[in-house]
Amino acid sequence: MRKIAAAVVMIVAITGILAGCGGTKSAEDVVNGVLKQAEEMKSYLAEGSMVLHTGQEPQTYGLEVWYQTPHYYRIALINQKKDITQIVLRNDDGVFVLTPHLKKSFRFQSDWPNNQGQVYLYQTLADSIQQDPERQFVADQESSAYVFDVKANYPNSSLSRQKIWLDQKDYAPHHVEITDDQGQAVVEVHFERFEFNASFDAADFDMQKNLTSWDIRSMTVTADINGDGTDSAEQAAPTFAGVIEPAYIPVGVELLDRQDVKLGEETAVRLRYQGDYNYMLLQSAPQAQTVMAGSGEVVDLGFTLGVLIGDGVKTLHWTLDGVDYRLSSEDLPQEVMVRIAQSVQGQSAK
Repeated sequence: MRKIAAAVVMIVAITGILAGCGGTKSAEDVVNGVLKQAEEMKSYLAEGSMVLHTGQEPQTYGLEVWYQTPHYYRIALINQKKDITQIVLRNDDGVFVLTPHLKKSFRFQSDWPNNQGQVYLYQTLADSIQQDPERQFVADQESSAYVFDVKANYPNSSLSRQKIWLDQKDYAPHHVEITDDQGQAVVEVHFERFEFNASFDAADFDMQKNLTSWDIRSMTVTADINGDGTDSAEQAAPTFAGVIEPAYIPVGVELLDRQDVKLGEETAVRLRYQGDYNYMLLQSAPQAQTVMAGSGEVVDLGFTLGVLIGDGVKTLHWTLDGVDYRLSSEDLPQEVMVRIAQSVQGQSAK
């Protein structure tokens, strides 16, 4: 009898220890904890990397995310191989897409990012977990993470599911993996640092500061790095070397013509396509400029960020490898526009 009583006491003790370690938390407990964290946090700072498996080889980009209530955001995508940073900024003046090394800025009014999910935003991850009633959940003690397998709620319909690893102590994200219908990884985000309620200055979300800070960093880090009186930023000055034709053309569409045109003082090349969809693609050397639009939308192309503006005729703007692109159409669905834009990556000039 004493042995039985001792065994019962031991079981109760072990159960208490496990409960104290959070080992008995249910999926509902964790979901409620994540939603509470998302509701009560005042700010956060995240650093890490994003890997895209959309081309022949994986492409890795540095990632910085700053958020402060009620609606201040700064997201920086960093192409470390080419020393290029692109920034999405939201403050009281609107939404900006900045390309600092080209001194280019796009400004428009938008409800971004509330109108579209972003895999690197904590609010998006929390919403994805909450909105999937068929979510799968496991506590991974080896990685000290709670793992959710949920629907991928993103504009790109080819993205099917996502796994989200959250810290068991404060629900900070460790890792996110988005897969397609075949279960192949398409996007991965690795968070090397995630700090809730981080401190920011008002100037951290200032457009002009973010547009010019790249120059300051470059002067400090790369001055005369080549040993010939020039820095790497000068050598990387963009030039328009030729015409890039997208690798993807929708079924029922063909190239109509290619012409040199003038865009103000700029020389550009226009590709026109016709068929089931009708559209044109303008290419030119990028110029330092500020573009203001009444309304617009940030479009994540993976390798860079684009801006979609217009009502009847929609135009998708983006810059890649020293070329400015403008894809315009009345009838192209946004998902098809994105696919065309993504297909210029890795193409050689003709």
